[in-house]
Amino acid sequence: MQLFHYHHWTDLVEETEKFYVENGFQVAGRFAKVKDGIQTYHPPLEWEDFREGNPLFRIIEVRKGKVNITFGAGKKPMFDHIGFLVTKKEHDDICQRASVLDWNVNEGDRRTFIGTPYRFRIELQQLDDVIEGGQEHITSMEISVKDFDKVEDFSKLLGENISQIQFVQGEQVGLNKVEIEGEESGLVTDPNGVRINFINNL
Repeated sequence: MQLFHYHHWTDLVEETEKFYVENGFQVAGRFAKVKDGIQTYHPPLEWEDFREGNPLFRIIEVRKGKVNITFGAGKKPMFDHIGFLVTKKEHDDICQRASVLDWNVNEGDRRTFIGTPYRFRIELQQLDDVIEGGQEHITSMEISVKDFDKVEDFSKLLGENISQIQFVQGEQVGLNKVEIEGEESGLVTDPNGVRINFINNL
């Protein structure tokens, strides 16, 4: 079971993509909402090729090693979900525990989403084509919540993997900090307020 992913809605879509590319991520895909469905603007297209059309991006996906980050157009920066790569058994066990907790489980063809009491979701992903090879991987996340009433339920859901997530009290739910181990080091903050600590593990 591997923590690999987070997603935001944001009014700073282009700025967010630029930030992650400048920090070594590769754009894996761009998907925009159009009247008839979805239109793609994948690389090698650059923003200069489509900016004037003002596409409404549902998802832009960037990757670096075993880290996958997505973001889409919103009215303001808003944290939506985190994601774990899981085996079939891990998936089924977590879904069963979520049902016992009376948390909503939404199973799809490619991924499953579990709703939490704190208005962010947990994605369970069984397909490893969402990451690349490489050293980079997420080691921890810090998430702010308004209260700690339901925090212990995350331990019931995730078991020992809860150690990768630290909860702190804040005015609103949000992803505060992410630690990524790999070949680089440095502390940066993305346009949506996420502090990213790159840790050189070599």
